[in-house]
Amino acid sequence: MKNLNKSTQKLITTILTIFVLYIVMQVMEQTGNLSSLMSGLLVPVCAYSLVAVGLNLCVGYLGELSLGHAGFMCVGAFTSAFFSKTFQGTIPDVPRFILALVIGTLAAALFGFLIAIPVLRLSGDYLAIVTLAFGEIIKNVINVLYIGMDGNGIHFSMKDMMSLGLEPGGTMLINGPQGITGTPRQSTFTIAVLLLILSLIITHNFVNSRTGRAVKAIRDNQIAAETVGLPITKYKLVAFTISAAIAGVGGVLYAHNINSLTATTNNFGYNMSIMILVYVVLGGIGNFSGSVVAAVVLTLLPELLRGLSNYRMLIYSIVLIALMLFNWAPGILKFREEHGLTGAAIIGKFKKNKEVQ
Repeated sequence: MKNLNKSTQKLITTILTIFVLYIVMQVMEQTGNLSSLMSGLLVPVCAYSLVAVGLNLCVGYLGELSLGHAGFMCVGAFTSAFFSKTFQGTIPDVPRFILALVIGTLAAALFGFLIAIPVLRLSGDYLAIVTLAFGEIIKNVINVLYIGMDGNGIHFSMKDMMSLGLEPGGTMLINGPQGITGTPRQSTFTIAVLLLILSLIITHNFVNSRTGRAVKAIRDNQIAAETVGLPITKYKLVAFTISAAIAGVGGVLYAHNINSLTATTNNFGYNMSIMILVYVVLGGIGNFSGSVVAAVVLTLLPELLRGLSNYRMLIYSIVLIALMLFNWAPGILKFREEHGLTGAAIIGKFKKNKEVQ
């Protein structure tokens, strides 16, 4: 451990902590000391943590404020659930879930790539507004989709269920505002923890790679990065696409943990985007481990305080303010100083690596 850099040590510590907590939760669940309500939150907590990690890559390392990651989560959720529902009787459970995970992740990555092409030309408030609009568009489009399947194939409409013209015995796949019902519940806590750990490893390797150092250089000083010949658009697209893909993984987990998947404001709309951003800010911008901690604390805390009835949300709000005022996680400035991530340092490292190659 002593020969490893600080970021790698932090990653290993985070993974070990997650593993210990996983063991504790499994023991509590097996012994009956974990309530059914808390048990039902284990997979959603991991899903929200994944989306927060993806957003932190966009905000903390790319330096772009996005309010549309709930939209990417929504894309991953509905594409994977649609696939699982369509092939529920033809593909075995395990291969079907693996394919659904791949499809949901790729779909979110594709949308992230397509959205990033025009959106990343903007910055600041303009970028936040456009990504927020994207999330709302995705949610509203899904709410008017009616897709069914019968012996004649798949039927599609954006009017109502009756306009599909399904034969008797046909199956509704997406039923407008009612969404998708009957999705196989294949997201387990074990799978969720493994995917969360995998996402932390991927993001850690990415930000410490040659591409990641270029992304951080662009974030710190785009003009200087252009001066040394960095392809700005290319690196921004790569970072934003990976960020969207991780959010899509969270959506797949979320979709396969509930019986009825609907595109509401609380699930995939503005409220969810803001909540994910709160996880990132409270956990520390540029701090993936902090995003996971904040997601876990702020998701489980309201349920832990449920016995306090009317005072529950008051205490939750006070804790939220206290965390913001006395945030233990390193902010972006301290994070850069600890790791030597000032603009000049990053560009110097990039030039040195380029000369070696």
